[in-house]
Amino acid sequence: MSDDNSTAAPPDGKSPYRLLTGKDDHHFCQRVSEALEQGWRLYGSPAITFNGEYCVVAQAVIWKDAAH
Repeated sequence: MSDDNSTAAPPDGKSPYRLLTGKDDHHFCQRVSEALEQGWRLYGSPAITFNGEYCVVAQAVIWKDAAH
């Protein structure tokens, strides 16, 4: 089964691997959720660190059709 939005390559010429990073807040969670809705898949565990001012989080994602 295929749909019209299915493509072998990631959208907008993006690499099949992305590392989303940002301040640990609602906006970061929304960015990850939007990536999942677009067809990206979580890759590995999230990471978190403190930069002296606030927590910074990271989550790797891979395109749904990327070889793994």
